[in-house]
Amino acid sequence: MVFINNQYNQFVYLDSNNYSDKYGEFDKLLAFGKAQDLKVEHHHVFEPLKAIQLSSELPIFTLLSYDLKNEIEQLSSLNYDVCACPELVAFEPLHMLVLKDGKTTYTHHSAVEPLEYCKHISLENLIYEISTHTQKHHFYSGTSLTEYLIHFESIKNHIQRGDIYEINYCLQYKALNIKVDPVSTFCNLQLDSPAPFGAIMKFDDIYLISSSPERYLKKKGNKLISQPIKGTSKRFLNEEEDKNSALELRDDAKEQNENVMIVDLVRNDLSKVATKASVHVEELFGIYSFAKVHQMISTVNAELKHGFDIIDVIKSSFPMGSMTGAPKISAMKIIDEHEDFKRSFYSGSIAYITPHGDFDSSVIIRSLIYNSTLNTASIGAGSAITAMAEGEKEYKECGLKAEAIINSIVTYVS
Repeated sequence: MVFINNQYNQFVYLDSNNYSDKYGEFDKLLAFGKAQDLKVEHHHVFEPLKAIQLSSELPIFTLLSYDLKNEIEQLSSLNYDVCACPELVAFEPLHMLVLKDGKTTYTHHSAVEPLEYCKHISLENLIYEISTHTQKHHFYSGTSLTEYLIHFESIKNHIQRGDIYEINYCLQYKALNIKVDPVSTFCNLQLDSPAPFGAIMKFDDIYLISSSPERYLKKKGNKLISQPIKGTSKRFLNEEEDKNSALELRDDAKEQNENVMIVDLVRNDLSKVATKASVHVEELFGIYSFAKVHQMISTVNAELKHGFDIIDVIKSSFPMGSMTGAPKISAMKIIDEHEDFKRSFYSGSIAYITPHGDFDSSVIIRSLIYNSTLNTASIGAGSAITAMAEGEKEYKECGLKAEAIINSIVTYVS
């Protein structure tokens, strides 16, 4: 990946980390080079995205900013973005390697000749190495505990009045004048926190590095699948402790309450583009174990109504309910009032869209955004606030989530 990163302005690498996923299409994917690309700084995003998808020969890969909400609804984002990200980027690659069931398949765009070395690459043999040239990184949040608790109480008042039932309130941890080694950082993160949606994507000077466990949305044919996550508990080395942690999560009334609110929101979103009576919950409160945590995941399915395409589906369901709250529009308005940073790609999505309109995507959480020109980096971390939430615990949870990413970051040695 170092060679790809040095030679190409656009590339993406996706890794399932051997996670067994009944809806997964591949184990690993590497795509690089640019047949065509798209960078949108502000409004009128979806028309050019649809145009590039319809004209593509290979799948397109895209980063969708959380702030696309402003195009979908009558909303705004007035906070500052330390990494100066556009609202959306997308590119169609020249070369793509896909690993599935132990076999690596190489595909190239008709505009270029095949690369000889790609014919001999096996993504299965790609090994991550932990870098040793790490150093202490000065990431800081602009929100102190005192300030957080003031916002927290205001949010709880909204809940008590019935304005919202749940909200995902987030903090930003940022670093200025930092020179991140993106590939080494990605490798560290995959080794330390492997997840089903491991990803690194470069688009010019913007990098997105992610170890996300959450699928936002998948479309295959006319079937839609969404898998929101709400509910987390720690893993333990001791087998009995670890089993108890998972069981406690399964039976936790607070976590179930948060999860079912988001499931209802997803059902409502998908019903806008689904055939009548096709929206159903395939699994409620499923407990899944990852390297560091157990998660409560539910699965909602639907059948896409004739005449609607993936752009319609995105518009109906973006941003994802697990990163906003319920009711969604009210929650997003309150988020903008209380958060002190522009979320940008954090809590947005990294996705691919095939030429015939199939789609799969993850939620951008447990992620680092890095601007290699500005030398700025941003990590978002949040938690679900409900009537049962406790302010200091939620603040600590945000810090722990950010720390896991910070500890993986590798910087260049000058």
